[in-house]
Amino acid sequence: MHFEILVEDQSGKKMLEILVPKMIGEGHSYNVISYKGVGHIPTNMRDTKTASNRILLENLPKLLKGYGKTFAGYGADFPCAVILVCDLDDKCLTTFTGQLQAILDACHPQPETRFCIAIEEGEAWFLGDIPAVKTAYPNAQTVVLNSYENDSICGTWEKLADAVYPGGSRALSAKGWKAAGAEKSVWAEKITPHMDIENNVSPSFNAFKTEMDALTT
Repeated sequence: MHFEILVEDQSGKKMLEILVPKMIGEGHSYNVISYKGVGHIPTNMRDTKTASNRILLENLPKLLKGYGKTFAGYGADFPCAVILVCDLDDKCLTTFTGQLQAILDACHPQPETRFCIAIEEGEAWFLGDIPAVKTAYPNAQTVVLNSYENDSICGTWEKLADAVYPGGSRALSAKGWKAAGAEKSVWAEKITPHMDIENNVSPSFNAFKTEMDALTT
């Protein structure tokens, strides 16, 4: 199986480029493509006229249609799948997944596709493996880490920042969104190599792993 994995930012790309090889093993291939933010699903699911803006959801209808046509030309000897990985943020999970499925349903032919949503944010997958966080950041605030409820809607990246960043989320937020984005990439580089994919307690991480396992077995 070949995987085309779409993620909303550079930190997600760095995380998945470490995690995916552990999940799929040998004999499979993958490509992780990052975008410059998640954005919003276009009105009436119309194809965007600004593909160059590199915003994930705005480009998704056109992307899935393109993958559908491309994959159909490969034949059974080269099976492929699209994996969309993005944050739920403050959206309703049922509504959001329904909107994503509607985009896929409008594709003819449809590419093999899985929608994997981090709840509330990708940092939930780090916080699902607190030993990995502590290995990467030995001075992490244990009280903060232990106060986190897995996949809760609580300001997840801020919770991780409060645990590992000097001055916490307030100090990081004061530096602006670019600094926060850069720090998230640092977390991905430092924490992900220590993650145990078999013992993560984030439900949304395990849903992602289940999808990958099903496609590679």
